[in-house]
Amino acid sequence: MNDTAQVAQPLWIARAHLLLAHRRLLLRTLVAAAVLSLLTAFLIPKRYTSTARIMPPDSNSGSGSLLLAALSGRGSNLGALGSLASGLLGTRSTTALFLDLLRSGSVTGPIIDRFDLQRVYHKRYRVDTAKLLARRTTIQDDKKSGVITVSVEDTDRMRARDMAQAYLDGLNRIVNHTNTSAARQERIFIGNRLQGVAADLQRAEEKLAEFSSRNSTVDIKEQTRAMVDAGARVQGELLVEQAGLESLRQVYGDGNVRVRSTQARIASLKQDLEKLMGSSAPTTADPLDPTADNTSGSPSPEKLAALYPALRQMPRLAVPFTALYRDVRVQEAAYELLTQQYEISRIEEAKDVPVVSVIDPPGVAEKKSFPPRLWLSLALTAAVMLLQAGYLILRDEWRRLPVDDHRRTLLRAVLQRDNDHSFEGAPEKETA
Repeated sequence: MNDTAQVAQPLWIARAHLLLAHRRLLLRTLVAAAVLSLLTAFLIPKRYTSTARIMPPDSNSGSGSLLLAALSGRGSNLGALGSLASGLLGTRSTTALFLDLLRSGSVTGPIIDRFDLQRVYHKRYRVDTAKLLARRTTIQDDKKSGVITVSVEDTDRMRARDMAQAYLDGLNRIVNHTNTSAARQERIFIGNRLQGVAADLQRAEEKLAEFSSRNSTVDIKEQTRAMVDAGARVQGELLVEQAGLESLRQVYGDGNVRVRSTQARIASLKQDLEKLMGSSAPTTADPLDPTADNTSGSPSPEKLAALYPALRQMPRLAVPFTALYRDVRVQEAAYELLTQQYEISRIEEAKDVPVVSVIDPPGVAEKKSFPPRLWLSLALTAAVMLLQAGYLILRDEWRRLPVDDHRRTLLRAVLQRDNDHSFEGAPEKETA
C-alpha cells in the first residue's frame, strides 16, 4: 500500500524530498557560492561610460547629398567608405552615413594608436583590439530626430571621456577631408579661370596700347568727329578765301599784295586740308601687329606733328582698333564677373562645409556603469545552486538505474576502453 503511494507521487515531490534531504549540503553550497560570487564581483574592474550626442547636418540643405557624392567619388582614398557612401545616395539624411563612418577603421584606427589600446586591452593583434573596442562602444541613432549617441566604456573614466571625444574628432576629420562640395569645385574652377582671364586681359591691353601708340588712336569715334569738324572748318575757310580771291582779282589784279596774300592763305588751307584728309591708300603693315611700322600714304604723325591720324585712314584704323578695344572690354567684363563669382563661391563654400553639431559633449562619468555587483552576485549564486541541485538529482537518478541497464553498460564500456588505451600507452617496467 505504501509502496504504491510512493510510486504514484509526482516526480517534483520526489525531487523536493531529495533536495530537502540534502539541505545541509545545499546550505553550505549557498554560503560558499555567495561568498565566491561577491569576491568575483568585486575583483572585476570598474568600468565607466562617457556619452556624447551629435546632430548631423540636414541633407535638405544640400550638404548631405553633396557629402555622399564626395565620399562615393573618393573611394580610392577611403577604401570601403567610398562604396559605402555610394549605396547611401538615396537616403534622406546623413544619419546612416555618419553611423557607418563612426564604426569605420578610419575613425577607430587613430583611436587605437592614440590611446595604445593594444597594450591597454592586452591584445596581441590589432584586429582583436578593434573588435573589443567595438564591443565597448555603443553607437545608435534616434529614428525620429536623427540624433546620434556615442557611448564609450572604459576602466578609466578620463580615458573614456577622451575616447568619446576622439570619435567626434575623427568624424569631423573625415567630413572635412572629403568636403568636395559643389561650392568648393566651383571656387577652384573659377579661381583657375580667373587667372587665365587676367592673363588674357593683360595681353589684350598691351596690344591695344601698342596699336594706339603707333597710330595715335585713343578714341576712334571722338577722333573721327574731331577730324571731320576740323576738316569742315578748314574747308569752309577755304571756300571763303577763294570767293574773296575772285573779288580781289577783279578789283586789284593779280599782282596786288592782297591778292598774293590771299593766294598764300588759300594754299596753306589746302595744305592743312590735305594733311587732315590724308591718303586712302592701304597701309603695307598690319595694324594689329605691334612690331609693324606704319607706312601709309599719309604722312606719319611724327613728321606732321599732328595729334590724330589722317581722316582718310580712320576707316582703316577703326576696324582693328574696334577689334582690340572689344577684346579688352570683353576680358574686363569677364574678369569683373569672375571676380564677383569667386568671392560668392568662397562665401558659399564656407557656408556649405558639413559640420557635426555636438548637442551633448562627452563628460567624465561620476558613477560606474559596470559591473552591477549585487545582481552579478545573485546571478552567480543562483547558477551555482542550480548546478548543485541538478548534480544531486542526476546522481540520484543514476543510482536508481538497474545494474543491467543499457546506459550503465554503455558507460562501463566507454570507461573500460579508456583504461585499456591508457595501459597500452604506458611503457613496460624493466624486470630485474
